[in-house]
Amino acid sequence: MRIESSVTSLSWIPSDAISGYTKLPFELGIGHYDDPPPERIDDLEALHAEGRFRFANRLTAWIDVDGDRVSAYGQGGGGLVSETVMRLGPAGLSFAPVIFPELRGAPEVFDTSVRFTQTVGARPGVPAPRRVSRPPFVQIVGPNVWTTLALTLHADGRVERELAGASPFPRHWIYDGDGRVVSKSGLIDFKEWSLEWFGDRSPWGDVDSPAMVTAVETALERQLSTTIMRGGAKPRREKLEPGQTLTEQGVAGEGLYLLLDGVLAVEVDGQALAEVGPGAVVGERAILEGGARTATLRAVTPARVAVADADQIDRDALVELSQGHRREHTDQEGSRHAN
Repeated sequence: MRIESSVTSLSWIPSDAISGYTKLPFELGIGHYDDPPPERIDDLEALHAEGRFRFANRLTAWIDVDGDRVSAYGQGGGGLVSETVMRLGPAGLSFAPVIFPELRGAPEVFDTSVRFTQTVGARPGVPAPRRVSRPPFVQIVGPNVWTTLALTLHADGRVERELAGASPFPRHWIYDGDGRVVSKSGLIDFKEWSLEWFGDRSPWGDVDSPAMVTAVETALERQLSTTIMRGGAKPRREKLEPGQTLTEQGVAGEGLYLLLDGVLAVEVDGQALAEVGPGAVVGERAILEGGARTATLRAVTPARVAVADADQIDRDALVELSQGHRREHTDQEGSRHAN
């Protein structure tokens, strides 16, 4: 019997993900942020042609099973890296990336499973003059970007997918064998990426960076995030440092929050119940139930949130969001709770 599957990462630049003077070209419309990738990949090549991501890493693999033991195995896949397009009025200039060789570690073979790995990455071709943390202390070429994916196939049919490592920038979304988004990197650190990850500091220099991975938001939350970010009123932004609270259980509050970046812990009666990542929309229960927060939200990492007024969102959508959060709140193994 043959068992085969895949794991894919799409990497993209969300709005407001760049800080410092480097964001100036984006504010002037010379550079551009990206729209979120689709929830499902039907045609990776078509998405690449449309410029829907900065780079992609797809790892495919198979095993043959004889009885309950692996008898043969193999892997394939590869990367797709987009050019960087800079615009000045109607004119556009494309910069070809410097694509790094694909790295495939030797498969880890066991009697009943095989673990495969693959690293894909590049250096953006557009010049990026900036201060860096070590000699030569100034760099002109851009920092390194990559993802390292792992795929484990088991003889009993189970499949495990990992974002085993990734550059701190940009955002990385992970898709399963059916092309559905299943997880994402939880934190973008543009400053660290710009200062540190250049030259031989990459998997091609035997240095990888672990990735913090979070669960994906629901389809309703993706819909609400578009309303919050692109509706009539511009949302207020807030930044949190690790340990800082966004809401306190029992305290009155009226705002609805969209987590743009970072990870928040959800605490009820002093007990940490779950963590939520980018794309989560929280705060609806206080709006619907009289104004008191039903949980404390505390930053696990540096975090950024957008704050929307209740009247920006359809009440029926808030009710639906709350019902989903209530169901998850009763599941101690669930990964999402509301406040």
